[in-house]
Amino acid sequence: MKEKLQNWLTDFLQEIGACAGTVHICEGDGLRLAAAKNIPDIVQRAVLWVPSGKGMAGLALERGEAVKTCNLRDDKCGSVRPGARAVNAQAAVAMPVRNHMGVIVAVVGAAFAAEKVIGENELQELEYQARSLPSIQG
Repeated sequence: MKEKLQNWLTDFLQEIGACAGTVHICEGDGLRLAAAKNIPDIVQRAVLWVPSGKGMAGLALERGEAVKTCNLRDDKCGSVRPGARAVNAQAAVAMPVRNHMGVIVAVVGAAFAAEKVIGENELQELEYQARSLPSIQG
C-alpha cells in the first residue's frame, strides 16, 4: 500500500502544481505518515506520528476541514509547526479525506513553491482531487 500511496502522491502533486506533499493515514487519535514527496528527512521524522490538533495535518484532523497558509515560513496563525519551515515551499494546505461513511481516513498535505492565497474555489478543487486517494480500508 505504501508504494501505491507514494505513486498517487507524486501524480497528485504534479496534477495540482505542488512541489511537495504528504499523506497521513488516521491511526488511533492521530495520523501516521504513509507517503511524502520533497519533504526533508528531518521533517519526515518529526511528522511520522502527528497527534490530533498539532500542526497543519493535526488541525485538519481535529477540525474536520482544510487548514491552509499562504506562506509556510512566515505563518502567524500558529498552524505551521517550526519544522515545516524546512520544506522548500511557501503556500500549503492540509485536507482531510473522508471515506464513503463520512469518516476522516487520511489527511493529504500539499505545498506550493510560491506564496499565494488559496481561495475557496481552488480549495474545493484541491479537496475534490484529494478524494482520489486510493482506498486505505482493509
